[in-house]
Amino acid sequence: MTSSIAKQITHIRQELPTEVRLIAVSKQVSVDAMREAYSAGVRDFGESQIQEAAAKQACLADLPDINWHLIGHLQSNKVKKALEIFTWIHSCDSLALAQRLNRLASELSLKPNVCLQVKIVPDPHKYGWTIPELLADLPELDRCDMLQIKGLMTILPLGLSEAESLAVFEGARNLSLQIQAQNWLNLNMEELSMGMSGDYHLAVRAGATMVRLGHVIFGDRLPVK
Repeated sequence: MTSSIAKQITHIRQELPTEVRLIAVSKQVSVDAMREAYSAGVRDFGESQIQEAAAKQACLADLPDINWHLIGHLQSNKVKKALEIFTWIHSCDSLALAQRLNRLASELSLKPNVCLQVKIVPDPHKYGWTIPELLADLPELDRCDMLQIKGLMTILPLGLSEAESLAVFEGARNLSLQIQAQNWLNLNMEELSMGMSGDYHLAVRAGATMVRLGHVIFGDRLPVK
């Protein structure tokens, strides 16, 4: 019998353009549920906590082709561990963090995939650059040559209408195009990590290349095993 997780993944895949990467947000989800998602073809999993992700990686060591994505806020004292266990870091939210990532990546001989977290509209409840802050920091970010800066990540503020939500996602796309047009040496803005379970259709319409979906795949959070 096909599991409900597999059915949801099949349904989502049918909705997503083939070029959009599906990241299954597995924070607070059991390893058994993650295995079901893996069996249904998912190879990208998003976690928010370093300790939880490390424990799950140990349990899933027999699945070496998983791409692990850090989607939660990264504290500066956990950068080294994050670099060691994650393929992607979506939540690089300040110049200071980018520079620390770059320095430690050099020490570890790693070149992590990174997205820059940006607030397209003001939101005191979210981390990230405002648009003017990011544009001002681009020269210093371009010097972070150990980071593979692949694009932008954004999260919608709460309480937006559908039209307002679409406008935010379109703003992220336009910002990425603006940065690309400046022809920086080390800043590649081809990826747009945006869209969650409640708004990913709008994000895809606006040009998302990666969507981060949890509840719509796994349902209510299960106890982590």
